[in-house]
Amino acid sequence: MDFRYQDPYPIQKDDTVYKKLTSDYVKVEQLGDREILTIDPKGLELLAEEAMADVSFMLRSSHLESLKRIIDDPEATDNDRFVAYNLLQNAAVAVEGALPSCQDTGTAIVMGKKGESVYTGVDDGEYLSKGIYNTYQKRNLRYSQVVPLTMFEEKNSGSNLPAQIDIYAKKGDYYEFLFLTKGGGSANKTFLYQKTKSLLNEKSLEAFVKERISDLGTAACPPYHLALVIGGTSAEANLAAVKKASAKYYDNLPTEGNEGGQAFRDLEWEAKVQKICQESAIGAQFGGKYLTHDVRVIRLPRHAASCPVGMGVSCSADRNIKGKITRDGIFLEQLEENPKRFLPDTPPHLEEAVEINLNKPMPEILAELSKYPVKTRLKLNGTLIVARDIAHAKIKEILDSGQPMPEYFKNHPIYYAGPAKTPEGMASGSFGPTTAGRMDVYVDEFQSHGGSMIMLAKGNRTKEVTDACGKYGGFYLGSIGGPAAILAKENIVSVDIVDFPELGMEAVRKIEVKDFPAFIITDDKGNDFFADLAH
Repeated sequence: MDFRYQDPYPIQKDDTVYKKLTSDYVKVEQLGDREILTIDPKGLELLAEEAMADVSFMLRSSHLESLKRIIDDPEATDNDRFVAYNLLQNAAVAVEGALPSCQDTGTAIVMGKKGESVYTGVDDGEYLSKGIYNTYQKRNLRYSQVVPLTMFEEKNSGSNLPAQIDIYAKKGDYYEFLFLTKGGGSANKTFLYQKTKSLLNEKSLEAFVKERISDLGTAACPPYHLALVIGGTSAEANLAAVKKASAKYYDNLPTEGNEGGQAFRDLEWEAKVQKICQESAIGAQFGGKYLTHDVRVIRLPRHAASCPVGMGVSCSADRNIKGKITRDGIFLEQLEENPKRFLPDTPPHLEEAVEINLNKPMPEILAELSKYPVKTRLKLNGTLIVARDIAHAKIKEILDSGQPMPEYFKNHPIYYAGPAKTPEGMASGSFGPTTAGRMDVYVDEFQSHGGSMIMLAKGNRTKEVTDACGKYGGFYLGSIGGPAAILAKENIVSVDIVDFPELGMEAVRKIEVKDFPAFIITDDKGNDFFADLAH
């Protein structure tokens, strides 16, 4: 066979709408008989800074249009519409630039493709990192990165660095970028399955997809943009394609394969997987049709003895933005500046929520919740204690040392969350729930000591939590994952640190809330909404 080079990912066009940031920092210089695009490194810093700012407070118009379609769909459940409406309201608050759309302002990720006729003269990663640093210092974003000092000792980096920066070489005289901020919840819903040729038939692949959709759950804030990648020259190539496909970077791939092994989108399987997601009835967090907005299925070449399959999502915080530097200047993808135009004139009709007074003694709150079935919508008013991963580990250390459970953990419901910075003049920064499942290992022990009797977070939980709630009379309440900005603006009245201040965003806090939305997910009788849904 004759040699043939095939571009592995032949993106056929770029229909992105860009805005021009500046004509500065770029010039074309002659080097022998060729022209070189010379970029002042300050241009890289500017582009990264602006990208991280825009993507933290704005979303793509296409994403917001998808939310509006949920509200307009007569087949959508009331809960689907309730979530979609809240997410659109959240976008309208975040675009004002004070409260980021999600409190988990994410790991900063940059993918660059640098033309071989582009010259910067520096380590590009350093200047891109400086731009990222600038935004996280100047804006109300959370520092989520922890760095290891030893195998087991860690500390917050205090800057949200390091970033993940991957730069590739390509032909041409321009530099293109994909910027992402990836929160922990959606990053944790990236899966790799090492399969074989036996998967590659209609029946087996459909059964596999149906089984694995349940792995997604709701912890990563659906509705999702789901990516499924089948094949890959390596496991890491597969997962890299998953991330880019979920960000819509590969939307303009061909829709059929060839003998050179080009990547392609399989539109037939995209429709099949979307239907499977709809029929799962998981819905937009609390049951319904809209687990996913849409699906991308990418088929890649593979080693004959290996068939990696990757699955991942871009969540309700769909924070992906493209950029480019050409001889004409520095450009950034135009995100939506007026999300309010997608909101309906009147909110979706919903049954009235049950109001719960959190300032009553814990036994009285538990007795009140016990009157209602799972899936009941609530409005919470009163005091919550905020604690997440590291705080739970600290409290376990207290119990292991023979000391009693802190009273605040027994007297109040526990909200699993960690806020972004508080804007000047506001009570709170963006403050949405984090993934409940990470705290599952603590629930039985904590409830046996009278703590964590009511828990508030996002996503489904393990049977161990259901069993503990049945044994000790506890409850798990689900909060909407995603609308962190509107929760801060409308539902959180005050925030005070009560323990472990050295932990930064992981410190234990006391917050006062009003009309805080939630649903009963797991009750004191051993019922679990998501388990019931699965059956």
